[in-house]
Amino acid sequence: MNYKKTFITEEITYSNDVTITIEGPVDAHTLRQMTFDEGLNSFRVPEEQFEAIIEIAELPEGRIIVARIDNHIIGYTTYLYPDPLERWSDGNLPYILELGAIELSLNYRKYGLGNKMLKLAMQAPEMEDFIVITTEYYWHWDLKNSGLDVYEYQKIMHKMMAKGGLEVFATDDPEIISHPANSLMARIGKNITQEQMEAFDQLRFMNRFFF
Repeated sequence: MNYKKTFITEEITYSNDVTITIEGPVDAHTLRQMTFDEGLNSFRVPEEQFEAIIEIAELPEGRIIVARIDNHIIGYTTYLYPDPLERWSDGNLPYILELGAIELSLNYRKYGLGNKMLKLAMQAPEMEDFIVITTEYYWHWDLKNSGLDVYEYQKIMHKMMAKGGLEVFATDDPEIISHPANSLMARIGKNITQEQMEAFDQLRFMNRFFF
C-alpha cells in the first residue's frame, strides 16, 4: 500500500489578526515540539489525547492534520486503519482509512476550521487510493456546548464532512442503525477499483438473510 504522506500547509488570517495554520500530515517528532490546547478534551484529558495523536502519527498509515496558532495546537483530525474490534477492519483491507476523530477547542469553533482541515487532508494525491470512512455517533457530539439537538447537530456534521468529499452510505451496522441520527459516511477515492468497492459494500451489509 502507498503510505506516502504529502505535506500540505495553509495559513489563514482572520479580521482580528488571528493567523491560524492548517497543515499535515504532521509527523510525531514535529508534534512533540508543539503544545496542545486544554480545550481539546472531548475524548479524554488533553495530555492523554495529545499522546494518542502522537502514537497515531507514528503508524505507517497514520495521518494527523492540525490547526495551530504559532506552535499551539487548537484542533486536529486523525486518519488511521479502523479499530480491529469494528467490522470495518474485517479482511484487513489496506485501502480503507477511518477518519477517527475531529476536534476543535471550544474557543476556536467559529472559524470553520473543521471544514478547512477536512478539505486540506483530501488534497493529498495519495488519498485517491483510499476509501475514507467515518462513523458518526450522536453520543460523541458536543450537544451540551452547542445547544443543538441531535438532528440539528447531525446536519452540521454532514455538511462539514461533505467539505471533505464524504457522503452518507447505507449500512446494517448495529451501532449505526441503533439511532436515526447516527450515520456511516465515506469518500471514495478516484483510484478505487470496482473489486475494492464491492469489498466495501460487503462490509456495509453483513447481516443479510437469504430464504
